[in-house]
Amino acid sequence: MKTLVVDHPLVAHKLTALRDARTDSQTFRRLTDELVTLLAYEATRDVRVTEVTVETPVAEAHGVRLARPAPLVVPILRAGLGMLEGMTRLLPTAEVGFLGMIRDEGTLKAETYATRLPEDISGRQCYVLDPMLATGGTLAAAVSLLFDRGTEDITALCLVSSPEGVAHMERVFGGGGRPLRLVTAALDERLNEAGYIVPGLGDAGDRLYGVA
Repeated sequence: MKTLVVDHPLVAHKLTALRDARTDSQTFRRLTDELVTLLAYEATRDVRVTEVTVETPVAEAHGVRLARPAPLVVPILRAGLGMLEGMTRLLPTAEVGFLGMIRDEGTLKAETYATRLPEDISGRQCYVLDPMLATGGTLAAAVSLLFDRGTEDITALCLVSSPEGVAHMERVFGGGGRPLRLVTAALDERLNEAGYIVPGLGDAGDRLYGVA
């Protein structure tokens, strides 16, 4: 597994505002959207393309277009929804699937409660959206499900990650041989006793949408 911590002043600026407990939900959603677009620029560096030739007003030009089948963007509900628009802004031709997953706060294990994916995702490049990589259980379960469905190439985008979560992903997928990348805005200090990232930014779902 390859891990990229995006080092860019704009990424750091927007992440700092996201961390601030005084940032309201409306601003948090806007900043998340903007930050994901910046992360998506790095995450799609290996997106598959095909060579094409077009006619400009002056001459023939050689270029590329996104290859088929189209990439698949998969937000993990509910917090991953806050990252969807920022990702599809950069990949407007991508298809979108959804995974509903919830973490048991006692065991910290993830359970899947909803799956809406195309019938055939074999050979597809998938981009999984999950704001927080904490213990790694939820993301690992999502990645395993997508690999089992036939995808061959997965990139996960997370706003903030913990060393424990990254280590868990490396243990589970490090020797799998299938391309797996993690793109994140920050690798934070640690997890606390409750399994939350420190310093983190709190509960991303609650800060995006309120407590429900």
